[in-house]
Formats: sequence, structure tokens, C-alpha cells
Amino acid sequence: MGQSVRNQSTIGYIRETATKFLDRETAGGIFLIIATIVALLLANSKWAGAYHHFLGDELLFEFSEHLSFGLTIEEWINDGLMAIFFLVAGLELKREVMVGELSSIKKASAPLLAALGGMAVPALIFISLNLGTENIKGWGIPMATDIAYSLGIIGLLGKNVPRQLKTFLIALAIADDIGAILVIALFYSNELSWIYLGSGMGAFGVLLLMNWTGIKNLIWYIIIGIILWYCFLNSGIHPTIAGVLFAITIPIVPKLDSKILKERTATNVTNLEKTELEKLNPLQDKKQQIILKAIKTDTENSRPPLLKLENSLVDFNAFFIIPIFAVANAGVKLDVNLIEVVSSSLGLGILLGLGIGKVTGIGIFTLIGQKLGISELHSAFNWKHIVGIGMIAGIGFTMSLFITNLAFSDESIIKISKISILIASLLAALGGAIILLLASNKRKIKKEVEEFSPGVM
Repeated sequence: MGQSVRNQSTIGYIRETATKFLDRETAGGIFLIIATIVALLLANSKWAGAYHHFLGDELLFEFSEHLSFGLTIEEWINDGLMAIFFLVAGLELKREVMVGELSSIKKASAPLLAALGGMAVPALIFISLNLGTENIKGWGIPMATDIAYSLGIIGLLGKNVPRQLKTFLIALAIADDIGAILVIALFYSNELSWIYLGSGMGAFGVLLLMNWTGIKNLIWYIIIGIILWYCFLNSGIHPTIAGVLFAITIPIVPKLDSKILKERTATNVTNLEKTELEKLNPLQDKKQQIILKAIKTDTENSRPPLLKLENSLVDFNAFFIIPIFAVANAGVKLDVNLIEVVSSSLGLGILLGLGIGKVTGIGIFTLIGQKLGISELHSAFNWKHIVGIGMIAGIGFTMSLFITNLAFSDESIIKISKISILIASLLAALGGAIILLLASNKRKIKKEVEEFSPGVM
């Protein structure tokens, strides 16, 4: 009997593990970690030259003899695929703002304030350590939170993290990255093209007008969305912001509301019952085909365009875009002495900015918001969760690497900066994960005590 119990327990554990692995975010997080390891191995192997050469190859699309468009493979990944990543994140955020956890002003203001603190404090720490040196140009490096990596870590923690905390992190990270993109546009862009920027804002205006006039067909949004991306790509502002702007314009109200769907479905079902269901199947009866097609069309039209677009992109985002991005960007050659990194003002500014500045800024500004009564935290999480999420927000990989390349041209400085980002992001991920797991265990124990207490006399 004992053996049987153990076998059942093992089978249950295997099923639980399989279910957890099949969870999109958990599996996506594992793919992301594997991709990062692959990139580091490639960059530090005999294939490093081929790896970097491949990323620098141009992928060109020729539409005619005089019309072509091309970017390097690395640019297609960083400027193209990542715009889709920001689109998916923006769609999820819009859904939460409209009907979810961020629909209240007080709840929405909490992650926005946290993002502000998470940008300001790291920048101030970096500036204080590098004031008067040539490294001061990198003050924007520790400001950003990497959405892809931070959500990957949250996904790996599974049910140990409240769903509402993930929403908080998404809102925080998007606000953070928009802030970083604005910093890039204002302080790190060499030249802005006002023609392309104006055209991009015009495309954004057209998308808003389409939403306002009730256009629901996603094809038209995608066409104008591509124009929006192309304009931002050539404007001097990082094109990933086009993904967020595009997400804002996607309709949340379906073509067919639920009441009309119910009435039409009832009519279609009645008509279906009048056909020869007992004798003929849909392949043999054209009337059945027409009715079933009408039911399918009505069901499709009852789905909000926002959810339709989000669901069509979410797997592509988790299992292709994010891992590919990691392979292309995480390849840093680890040939610098660790003492050299931590002893330099540049390395220390990045390490302390991401590792300590992020969690401090997020915690302080969240507390200020609560004390002033302008924001509130969801009841599902507490201050330990805020500290944990604040540390995970210190994973600044994507935008931090991007700003590094804009701020510096000296290869030795770039190398120290990138290795500092890698170390800080790794420590932030580990520290944040440990704190969130501790917070989760404490929450479970408290729940068990509360359930047990009523029975104690």
C-alpha cells in the first residue's frame, strides 16, 4: 500500500511538473535562459567571429528595381521583432487598464509611481559616482527594466507569485521602458527626423480615428501599424515605442455584442434543428454548412479585436521573439577581470544603480504614493512582494545594453558596461526570486493558520 501511495505521489508530481512546464510563461522563461546561455557560449567560443558576422549580415527585401528595404539581422531583431514584443505587452496592459486590475486610478498610479522611482534613483546613484568623468554619458544605463527577462523570471516562479503582481510588473516595466525610450530620444539621439516623426504621429492619429469611428477589422490596423513602425524606425526614436502606441489604438469592443450573439445563435440553432440532422451530416447538407458557418462567423465577431490580436501573437512572442532576442544580444565576451569591473566608477554605478537603486526607488516611491493616498496596492501582495519585484526590476538587460552602445564608442568601456549589466541583472534575478519565494511561503503558512484557527477551541 505504501508503495502504491508513493507511486501515486510520483505520478502526481510528474503531472504537476509537466503542467507547470507547459505553462506559457514558465516555458518561455526556460527558453529565455537557454537562449542567453547559448549566446554567451557563442560569444566566448571559436565561433564568436561567425556569430557576430551573421548578426551584421543584411536581410534585404526588394519589391522592384528601384524599391527595396533592408536591415541587418540584428536590427530586424531589435527594431522589428521587439516592436511586436512591446505590442503584446501593451495589449495586455490595455486590457488590464480597461477591465482588469489597473482599471482604478489608485491601482494604476502605484506602478507608475514605482517606475518613476525606479528610473530616478538608479540614475542619481550613477551620476553621483561618475560626475566629472567621461562615463557620465552612461547615466541612462541603470534606468531601464527588461520586460522580457523580468517576466521570464516571474513565469518560472509560477503560482508562487500572485497574478496581480505580474500585472504590476508589466505596468511598471512598460512605463519604465517608455521613460528610457524618451531619455534615448531626448539625450542619446544624434538626429531626429521631424518629417518621419510627424508622419508617425499622423499614422497614430489615423489609428485612433479608426478606433473612434468603430472600425473593427484588424487588417486595416495592421497595415497602418506597419507604416507607424516604419516612420518611427526612421525618425531617430527607437521603433519599439511604435508597438506600444499601436496597442493603445486596438479596439476592445467586439463587432458583435453578447446580446445580439445570443439572439442570432438561438435563431441559427432553431434553423439547424429544422434540417435533416438525423439523416445527413454537414458535408452532405448545404443548409447545415451555411448555418454552421454563420454561427462560426458570429462567434468570431463577438471576440474583442484586442483579445484576438493578443492571443494570435502571445505564443510567437514567448517562444520565438524573446529567445531570438536573447541569442542576438546576450553575447558578451567575458574576458575582463571582475576586480576591474567592480572597482571602476562605471561598473560600480551600473551595479549599484540596477542592484540597489531600482529596489530602493520603487519601494520609496510606492510608499510615498500610499502615504499621500494617491495609490494603493492590491490585497493579493504585500511589501515583501514589492521588494522582490523591485529587485527583479533591476534586470536591465535589453535597454541598458542598447543605451550602452549609444553612450560609448570606446570598446573597453563598452565591455565593462556590458559585463556590469550582466552581473547586476543576474544578481537582481536571483535576489528577487528568493525574496518572492520567501514571501509566497509566508503567505501560505499564514493562510493555513487562518484555515486551522476556527477549529481550535
